[in-house]
Amino acid sequence: MTTDSTADYIAVTRLQADYADTVSRRAWPEFHRIFAPDALVVVDTGVGEPLRLHGPDGVSGFISGAIERFEFFQFVPLNTVVETSVGGDPDAAEGRLYICELRQDRESGRWTNAFGVYHDQYRRADGRWRFVHRRYQSLARTTGRAEVFAFPHHLAPGSLAAAGD
Repeated sequence: MTTDSTADYIAVTRLQADYADTVSRRAWPEFHRIFAPDALVVVDTGVGEPLRLHGPDGVSGFISGAIERFEFFQFVPLNTVVETSVGGDPDAAEGRLYICELRQDRESGRWTNAFGVYHDQYRRADGRWRFVHRRYQSLARTTGRAEVFAFPHHLAPGSLAAAGD
């Protein structure tokens, strides 16, 4: 790994950590710093058709509504894999981010967990890395009984991130 690729790896993992911090604090206006204006996020919860969210406001609007019912919500990164200089482009990177959500329902006080994986594409513009494409897939959750979903191997044949969404 070269010095440049190491610095880019650290910058992208900082972006992932910034996302986790922003969601955990519910600091939705900060999404404009970490998402490209034309970013696409595809959310597959394992129920129904995947949702397609556009731009920082579309993404933050969906997430804020989805976690509104939780008195406590913590987004926890578990592991990440990042590839920099994708296709020889020093401003393109891809990655997978495995996560866990720790949640407590406001009304019932009940605790639940959700596990998932993001397949991401990142782009550096104006010296800053941002999310340009994310595809989230639920892997498991506790909601009364444990639900486990198939790992989305089909999303990334030959590369780290999902293409074509």
